[in-house]
Order: sequence, then C-alpha cells, then structure tokens
Amino acid sequence: MSERLYIVAYDVASPKRWRRVFKTMKGYGRWLQLSVFQCRLSARRRADMAAKLEALIHAREDHVVILDLGPADQVDPRVESFGKSFEPIRREAIVI
Repeated sequence: MSERLYIVAYDVASPKRWRRVFKTMKGYGRWLQLSVFQCRLSARRRADMAAKLEALIHAREDHVVILDLGPADQVDPRVESFGKSFEPIRREAIVI
C-alpha cells in the first residue's frame, strides 16, 4: 500500500464545527498543534478524510488546507520545533 505524508491545517469559525473537525481529524493522524495534524494516508483514506471535512465545514466561513509532502516512506520532513518535540509519523506494526 502506498501512503503519502500530509499536513492538514484548518481555521473553523464556529467552536462547535471546530470540535467536530478536530474529532474527525483524530481518526486520520497525529495532532501537532491547535488546528494542525500530521497524517500518513493511502489515496483512499485521504479521499475519505477530504470528503468528511468538506461535509463538516461551511465553505464561506471556514478553511482547510491539505499539504501533500510526498511518499511517506521517502519523506524526511525538516522541521524546526521549539518547546514540545516533533516526530514524523512512522509506519509500525501494532500487536493486539
């Protein structure tokens, strides 16, 4: 499965809609900052995420940006971080 690394940032005018977007995004990636997530997604999951976000926001009041950083296994994001540490999402097996 080919995955790509994305940064998703959003500016949502309504606190109620913001909470819905935040909860939705928690299912797709790692929360980095207030309205910023880092996501490692297949094309299908990315399309699913975009469709859900588009249904949640009001186009005249809100804004969502999805930045495609490239193939997840080949991208090594160069990030300057102050305060809390930043780590890119790595693919790892989880045994349940």
